Amino acid sequence: MTMQSSIGQSPLGRRGFLVSGATVVGGFALGLHFPFVGPAEAAEAQEIDAWVVIHPDDRVVIRIARSEMGQGTLTGLAQLVAEELECDWSKVSTEYPTPGENLRRGRVWRDFSTGGSRGIRGSQQYVREGGAVAREMLIAAAAAEWKVPAGECKAAGSVVTHAPSGRTRRYGELAAAAAKLEPPRRVALKDPKDWTLIGKPVKRLDTLDKLTGRQIYGIDMRLPGMLVATVKACPVFGGKIKSFDAAKVEKMHGVKKVVSIDDNAVVVVADTYWNAHTALEALPVQWDTGSFGRLQQEAVTAMLKDGLGAGEAFIGNKAGDARAAIDGAAKKVEATYAFPWQYHGTMEPMNATALYTPDKCEVWCGTQNGEAALAATAEAAGLAVARCDVHKLMVGGGFGRRGRTDYVRQAVLVAKQMPGTPVKLVWSREEDTTHDQYHPTTMCKLMGGLDADGKLVGLHVRLSGQSIRASLAPQSIRANGDPGVFQGFTPGGQESAYGYEVPNLLIDHAMRNPHLPAGFWRGVNTNQNAVYMECFMDELAEAAGQDPLEFRLKMLKPKHTAVLKAAAGRAGYGKPLPVGHVHGLAQIMGYGSYVAAIAEVSVSGDGILKIHKITAATDPGHAVNPAQIERQVAGSFVFGLSAALYGEITVKDGAVEQTNFDSYNVMRIDEMPDVDVALVPSGGFWGGVGEPTIAVAAPAVLNGIYRATGKRVRELPLMKHDLKKGA
Repeated sequence: MTMQSSIGQSPLGRRGFLVSGATVVGGFALGLHFPFVGPAEAAEAQEIDAWVVIHPDDRVVIRIARSEMGQGTLTGLAQLVAEELECDWSKVSTEYPTPGENLRRGRVWRDFSTGGSRGIRGSQQYVREGGAVAREMLIAAAAAEWKVPAGECKAAGSVVTHAPSGRTRRYGELAAAAAKLEPPRRVALKDPKDWTLIGKPVKRLDTLDKLTGRQIYGIDMRLPGMLVATVKACPVFGGKIKSFDAAKVEKMHGVKKVVSIDDNAVVVVADTYWNAHTALEALPVQWDTGSFGRLQQEAVTAMLKDGLGAGEAFIGNKAGDARAAIDGAAKKVEATYAFPWQYHGTMEPMNATALYTPDKCEVWCGTQNGEAALAATAEAAGLAVARCDVHKLMVGGGFGRRGRTDYVRQAVLVAKQMPGTPVKLVWSREEDTTHDQYHPTTMCKLMGGLDADGKLVGLHVRLSGQSIRASLAPQSIRANGDPGVFQGFTPGGQESAYGYEVPNLLIDHAMRNPHLPAGFWRGVNTNQNAVYMECFMDELAEAAGQDPLEFRLKMLKPKHTAVLKAAAGRAGYGKPLPVGHVHGLAQIMGYGSYVAAIAEVSVSGDGILKIHKITAATDPGHAVNPAQIERQVAGSFVFGLSAALYGEITVKDGAVEQTNFDSYNVMRIDEMPDVDVALVPSGGFWGGVGEPTIAVAAPAVLNGIYRATGKRVRELPLMKHDLKKGA
């Protein structure tokens, strides 16, 4: 069976720019060179369609619009294109088009945003079409040369073969002729049973350059005559500059300029980062911290607690009459949980390089949203979008943070004060820590009712806390609040919560927004919602006198059941463990995928927690690269467990107290458990990979801690708790 896909009016055309040895955009000759490609070679390369460029020696360059942050997006998307292109994988490389070129070409590459584990699942259809279109054009070129029907020709391994005669032509030989043809409007995509590259654990395309140091990140950017800047904003969000004395540092070594931007930040521009940083630290600044300058963490906690009992709340999921069912239940269970602000902690702090003239503005940076960065560039420069562009570089950690554009805006505002001079703005780690867009802080009160047989007949989940949408776009908050707050609580229809079929259900949200801005953070709202639901499910199971696994299986829908059973079976759940070791479990459905985890933990007599192993199962529908999926699962556990153990941002006098990794700790390698992954793709859909499993790490461990100690931890991070057995 062959699937048909219509290209419609999408401009998968053959015309446009080709990034070569010397990139020229908007009139700036920048001298950026791609590995192993000289100007002569690049001039001979042919763009077949927007996604595929072929060199005479059969090297294939696949253009990828999504951002690479270490999650393997470049390789996974290239696999999708190459599968349909039928090219020689050993000769494939990738490059980024720019968001400016995307607009000039009618958004041919479509979405440049990378987040929500949508890199593959959100673009798999049209990138495969891009590969298929190029394949058909190459076949058509060969058929025209041989004067035979295209149906008699087949492509494989970067070679087109005429089946009746056995004649062959390489892609490199056909590229010039293929590039002159009109793209087909309809293409046939391969049936999954015929895939030869999708589903294979091929090596990543970006590993070698990272290992050899050839990979360029934003912080590595160099341009002729470039200066370096660093910034210090008011320590309290919402505050402003009262005064600063530039004269005190203007004559310091290497300093070129001292400026203010946005009324709330000062910047020093110098010949090197160290000289800029040294002068900025010496710069006398007085801040007007405003009313938030008196805010303490206790007030934030009180605000969230107030929401737990508020009479008004946005409803995210409702079935039956939860309150009545709980009131009439044979047994009632109630618990309150809390989740802190958390810092992204990207290894590469925020940075961007900007070159401004009155007519043009360009930016080089790592970004998760190239088009948003382009819009921010144009707005800050005061120029039309058509006169601006953003060159995406590899991202040294995103986790949602680089979906925002504050650092891009700042770089342009500084460069605007030095026309014609490239300026690289680099945030210090302290600035990065204290001016993040934090994981939202929330609390949750859960109430459940069990009948005489231990069946859950009613469940009320009250969320209280921040809305990311309220921080990003408060004007978008409508009568139903922020649907993102309920992330994970409403998959599979309104009658379910994380796949649990509960006859009487109410999940609502009392919005409470403190002054620290909330932002997208790897796993976003599934992180706290999974802790709330999955830990409470264990509490309900105990109240019902049932095993946590069996209690869940009575309520879960089939795909949830399948991954939970797969994880439990692989971990040996229910079988004897070493003395002192116990299992904790959790499951969710998020970002289009079904996931579960079994954590094997122990707590020593003196209260030392050891996470020995986490066994995970995931069903993402189609698995593009199994090796990458396993690594993403393990990587998500690194991130999720680090946050569960140590991640907490607090405020004092309105300012963030944590300033660097000495006060915002992260998990060390000797604390990392072994990770075993059961990949159980059921096909038929495209789920996410990078974010779903992060959410099950913390609740699985928390449930294990209870079984080991008898102590229920309901507030993160774990570093705040005495875990001694029986405490």
